[in-house]
Amino acid sequence: MDLNEKETILDLYHLLEKGEIQKLEGTTLTFGGFVRNARSMGQVAFLSLNDGSCFDNLQVVYDATKEDLSQIRLGCSVKVEGTFVLTPEAKQPFELKATKVELIGKVSEDYPLQKKRTSFEYLRTIPQWRMKTNTFNAVFRVRSVLAYFIHEYFYQHGFYWIHTPILTANDCEGEGQTFQVYADAKKPTEFFNKDNVHLTVSGQLHVEPFALTYGKVYTFGPTFRAEKSNTVRHAAEFWMVEPEFAFAHVMDDCDLMEDFLKYVVSHTMERCKDDLRFFNERIDNHLLERLKEFVEKPFARVQYVEALEALKKAKAEGHRFEVEDFSFGLDFGSEHEKYLTEVVYKGPIFLLNYPKEIKAFYMKQNEDGKTVAAVDLLVPQIGELCGGSERECDYDKLLARMKELNMNIEAYQWYLDLRKNGSIPHSGFGLGFERLVMLVTGMQNIRDTLPYPRCYKDMLF
Repeated sequence: MDLNEKETILDLYHLLEKGEIQKLEGTTLTFGGFVRNARSMGQVAFLSLNDGSCFDNLQVVYDATKEDLSQIRLGCSVKVEGTFVLTPEAKQPFELKATKVELIGKVSEDYPLQKKRTSFEYLRTIPQWRMKTNTFNAVFRVRSVLAYFIHEYFYQHGFYWIHTPILTANDCEGEGQTFQVYADAKKPTEFFNKDNVHLTVSGQLHVEPFALTYGKVYTFGPTFRAEKSNTVRHAAEFWMVEPEFAFAHVMDDCDLMEDFLKYVVSHTMERCKDDLRFFNERIDNHLLERLKEFVEKPFARVQYVEALEALKKAKAEGHRFEVEDFSFGLDFGSEHEKYLTEVVYKGPIFLLNYPKEIKAFYMKQNEDGKTVAAVDLLVPQIGELCGGSERECDYDKLLARMKELNMNIEAYQWYLDLRKNGSIPHSGFGLGFERLVMLVTGMQNIRDTLPYPRCYKDMLF
């Protein structure tokens, strides 16, 4: 069987966009999918069929007097064959006049999805079914398209995809909030001969050696954090996109971030028009306007100390924050990020040159001795979307910083050695993929962007 010969509903809409749909008029077509709606009007019955290829359904019309299809209802899987007919005067541009409707899979009486509106909270309890609803059918399609354009962008710009390990003995962030891994709890060192093996929090450390060889690389895979947080922006398992490139400084990092994100978002907007139109109508009425601005307007570049002054000014003018100690060294919270992006700068901002005390050990130390060449991309509604830096490439400075933090030097000697032999200035950043999905869809909870969420005290199966 040649899979390319089988039409999908998406194929029909592609032909409609190209003005070539007329060539299918009167032809016999076959489709398989699940029923989103079933109704009858006397002798004529209608099915709204979806095959998962796009947001739109195919209307199927059949003679209800010829077949007893009373068991066909929402959620059933069917296979239909019939004549393709253009219907320019109707709501839908075309329909299938069925000559055969085959019920493939029935639904039971306790099938959890019904015509009534269902809350996202309830749908999280049945993740095996929620992709059949309009919202999640669109969310996971957009997620897939975003991933496709991420790979396309890096491929077109000469980056190599490196598969970094999920099991590791190094904690990139140095915070210790990791999931320990062992085959036998009584003998934790037996399998790997190490007692600190855990699930990775980032592929950065492992991908850096490849950047120093290939010049431009990236990793895209699952990462894990054992943070006991139940906020709408945190998950225990999520996906990270982490490019790393040589002969690059922090401003080059900003340039790559902005170009990359605008490419991925703009192409997804073009590919998923119907899905995003749905989100704009049902989830966030300002979504399309905000995404248009995201891809068209330059991102502001703001120094950490400038942002601090802006927050001090807001406080002086009467704006209230939960945390109001705006002294140098403050690690901005979501309330501060929201105010900066939505009130002060009214759009995405690159926040640059943070105090070194609140950033990771591997970031390049600036000449002032107080800050590092770090950058976070903050966006309205989401907060931090990306975080990156120029990496410290001086062996002595990196070693001194690690000693300041009482790190296990022996465990990281392999990483330090990169600075002793052919060291190159290099930079990179990490993008939380689910936060990008939230940005593009308008979904407010990270659990609603993950096929099977794994969060603190929240894992079903």
